[in-house]
Amino acid sequence: MLLLGKLNWDAIPKEPIVLVTMVIMAIGAIALLGGITYFKKWGYLWKEWFTSVDHKKIGIMYIVVSIVMLLRGFADAIMMRLQLFLARGGGEGYLHPDHYDQIFTAHGVIMIFFVAMGLVVGMMNITVPLQIGARDVAFPLLNSLSFWLFAGAAGLMMASLVLGEFAATGWMAYPPLSGIQYSPGVGVDYYIWALQISGLGTLLTGVNFFVTIVKMRAPGMTLMDMPILTWTSLCTAVLIIASFPVLTATIAMLTLDRYFDFHFFTNELGGSPMLYVNLIWTWGHPEVYILVLPAFGIYSEIVPVFSRKSLFGYKSMVYATIAITVLAFVVWVHHFFTMGAGANVNAFFGIMTMIIAIPTGVKIFSWLFTMYKGRITFTSPMYWTLGFLVTFGIGGLTGVLMAVPPADFLVHNSLFLIAHFHNVIIGGVVFAMLAGITFYWPKMFGWKLNEAWGKASFWFWFFGFYFAFIPLYILGFMGMTRRLNTYDNPEWDPYLAIAFFGSCLVAIGIFCFVMQIVVGFLQRKDNMDVTGDPWDARTFEWSTSSPAPFYNFAELPNGSGIDRFWTDKENGVAYARPAKYVDIHMPTNRDAGVIIALIITVMGFALIWHIWWLVVVSFVAAVISFIRSSFTKKVDYYVPAAEVERIENERYALLEQHLKKD
Repeated sequence: MLLLGKLNWDAIPKEPIVLVTMVIMAIGAIALLGGITYFKKWGYLWKEWFTSVDHKKIGIMYIVVSIVMLLRGFADAIMMRLQLFLARGGGEGYLHPDHYDQIFTAHGVIMIFFVAMGLVVGMMNITVPLQIGARDVAFPLLNSLSFWLFAGAAGLMMASLVLGEFAATGWMAYPPLSGIQYSPGVGVDYYIWALQISGLGTLLTGVNFFVTIVKMRAPGMTLMDMPILTWTSLCTAVLIIASFPVLTATIAMLTLDRYFDFHFFTNELGGSPMLYVNLIWTWGHPEVYILVLPAFGIYSEIVPVFSRKSLFGYKSMVYATIAITVLAFVVWVHHFFTMGAGANVNAFFGIMTMIIAIPTGVKIFSWLFTMYKGRITFTSPMYWTLGFLVTFGIGGLTGVLMAVPPADFLVHNSLFLIAHFHNVIIGGVVFAMLAGITFYWPKMFGWKLNEAWGKASFWFWFFGFYFAFIPLYILGFMGMTRRLNTYDNPEWDPYLAIAFFGSCLVAIGIFCFVMQIVVGFLQRKDNMDVTGDPWDARTFEWSTSSPAPFYNFAELPNGSGIDRFWTDKENGVAYARPAKYVDIHMPTNRDAGVIIALIITVMGFALIWHIWWLVVVSFVAAVISFIRSSFTKKVDYYVPAAEVERIENERYALLEQHLKKD
């Protein structure tokens, strides 16, 4: 047994629900792997996708993994709603209490780290280099490593479903509950290493995009010429660089507490659980803006396009984004007003929380004034945007209410808080990502998603959200706390039934989103969009073909001036051929990213199960892989001018057909 550490037959869960899930996962995996083998696609996937350093392909892979994790995370959510629906009147429901605790912890971790973060970074990968006129990110291999660390951590999350358990601590894993005394199993260890591995990938992404935006903008593009989505991505990169080391250090200290009996977060020997709470929320609240700032950027791209106007108040939007970035670091204590920090501390953080609502309000008014007197086209991305304005507005108002410490004392730890948080994250981030995927889909694949299914997805999501979470505001005022798996207050019954109904509507919305992709794929020949130019697009990412060639631009564009591509269109030069084609320097695909990430993931699994020999072997292998990568002969190459001209000739032929058709 020393060879397998703590891993034995008892690690396989015995709950019928988990066993059925394991069987379904096994059948799905066998079918997927068998299909790839049958059609002989392993070589293609390895050469073109797994080892790719193309920012566009990496962005697509982020989105694919995130959507898979969305299905898992939402399954957890609907299981929780069903449990509370069936547990009315003091019943036990259908979930064991410990299993229920694992589900709500996994739901929070998956939705924040592996859905929202993955979609945000995926959209940044797809859009930012195109918007700033770059051919790729600053460090392409590092970008590949970042993605595969994210994917490996997601794999650990999924492994916890079939081997062992997941943490039953809540998604922030507060001590002493997450300490070894109260959580002796491997659940918290899965939590630790999934977050450490994905957090490392996110930190590398932040560094990569900060350098990319600062150093690789097109000739002539100043900071105040950048599109708002690029600005929000830059500020997001700053937030990541500043906050994720705090998360890494905090979880490292929790690891030392669990593995080596340190006492950072226990009352014995001078530790304090409140130290953990302060540290985790020092990262945790900037994390909210890491998610929501790129969402704001996507809305800032969609609203001008479908209002057929320039964005109102560009400079105000930039300054508001910077203000949010700075203020994000001085509001974290509002997550624990009730912890006894004192009136003066609570007052300061309450005031800061109210102040940070001001730049957010500036953005909302900017979008509204952009739409004012515009020729609005009600496409599905615009539906998501309008739904966001209403839903996020409600979430913001409830957030300002909770920024008042005396009011927060009444609703803290209640379902009111859960409703507020989901109001902001679903209405702000998820709506934006679904809008952005639809909006930028032609830029990724060259064909449009189905509009009818897209609008149906929006309406089911929109009404499903309100049915699912508005009752939680009421239940919070009625005194229902979060994390309950059963209750005996009959007055709560109708509200929890409505909430379950709402979650079912959201499930239909997710189904419609999947159908939007499937039907769009089946109809792709009739919905080709080789320009990827929806109406009056403003940023010159649209000057590339859809999908963009692997080198993005045959000639780096002139980046001076806001709405450069729109200006070029007005002057009839948006699709002008370069005067002369030149060789283009591009990086080649590398296997180092996927190999190093795989080894680190194996090391994380070994640390979870205390398989110490495998920890040593994988650590040594990771070091060797890093050294191998560093000393590998430079493999960047030049795309010959003749090849560029051939690709561009094909592109212009398609463009001419498309423009004549329009």
